[in-house]
Amino acid sequence: MSDEERRDSLADQAAAWVPPWNRPRPAAPPPADQEDLGDERPPEGPDSSKISPAGEAAEMGERKQRAPRRRAAPAPPPAPELDDAELRGALEAILLVVDEPVSELTLAQVLEQSPERIGPLLDDIAAGYTAAGHGFELRRAAGGWRLYTRPEYATYVERFVLDGQSVRLTQAALETLAVVAYRQPVTRSRISAIRGVNCDGVLRTLVSRGLVEECGAEPDSGAFLYRTTTMFLEKLGLNSVDELPPLAPFLPDDVEELADATR
Repeated sequence: MSDEERRDSLADQAAAWVPPWNRPRPAAPPPADQEDLGDERPPEGPDSSKISPAGEAAEMGERKQRAPRRRAAPAPPPAPELDDAELRGALEAILLVVDEPVSELTLAQVLEQSPERIGPLLDDIAAGYTAAGHGFELRRAAGGWRLYTRPEYATYVERFVLDGQSVRLTQAALETLAVVAYRQPVTRSRISAIRGVNCDGVLRTLVSRGLVEECGAEPDSGAFLYRTTTMFLEKLGLNSVDELPPLAPFLPDDVEELADATR
């Protein structure tokens, strides 16, 4: 080889030479325990760690098999049905100790009996007391049932219980209570207008004794409305205010003239 050819060969080698830091690195071989997936690659992004639906269903099935099964608690045995005589005695015993009218549903729940049996049996008990002429009677009052003394024996009961021990309502309180009972719901200003005097103190007394209560406000003026309570019905032995006696027989003949004068 001539000198000129040797120089050309060295120049070609120098041009083709690449520094080691610029040479491409060989790809690392996959680990021995990694399965070759071929062209299939796991999904990228936030869903890459999710389990397939089939795998999730299988995992849930295994959890259900491993979880211990809980036994359902046995249902309590139904209460034995009382015969009429025993149910009648139980009702009478409860009615002797109650201090306020008790509903048929409450009696049925306490005795664990069907409510359909309670009402007719109470009616039968009340009719039996009336037919036997007892000094007490069973009647509906304030949405429930309670034993009451008969009106014809009220004088003897009053002599025994109330002689010198009662705190009676004043005439002003009775008049105010009557206005509330017949005009309810009614505002305080309306009560005062009907009676012609201020009724604030009397109304507070009736509220404190549980005979009258607030029941909302008037839409136009925002004034408080008042009505009678269940205690009022209980004390009078009424089942609802619809049983109040009519006022017409007690009104004066010139009531219309009086009404026009107060306007």
